[in-house]
Amino acid sequence: MTQTSFTDADVLRARIAARIAAGLTERADDLPHDISERLRIAREQALTRARAVRKEAAAESIVAVSGGSAVRGGPPWWQRLAVVLPLVMLVAGLVLIREHDHREQVLAAADIDSVLLADDLPPAAYSDPGFAEYLKTQQP
Repeated sequence: MTQTSFTDADVLRARIAARIAAGLTERADDLPHDISERLRIAREQALTRARAVRKEAAAESIVAVSGGSAVRGGPPWWQRLAVVLPLVMLVAGLVLIREHDHREQVLAAADIDSVLLADDLPPAAYSDPGFAEYLKTQQP
């Protein structure tokens, strides 16, 4: 049979089921309590079986689509590496940026220290309030 005939058969089954369900629903109020309870339990069991069949069908389709990798225990090592590699590269980049920034701060402080130490004034003169006034008056 072709796929189209399966689809037609499914549609026909669904129509018949809908008609039967409609007929049963119309006459459900006239049934005694014990029969309506047995029917309710039978419906719940049917729904449970239908859910189990759907889950099995979904699991089979997942295994078929994945090419059997779910049976072997997961994706191959190179796919796991492809997932983890961007995270490793991000962390490595952040560490390198932090180290570069720290090195630049150390070099800037070293330049300032070398200028201060090479100057004729002692370092204590820079903290003197009078020296700041002296610098302001000496500006051209």
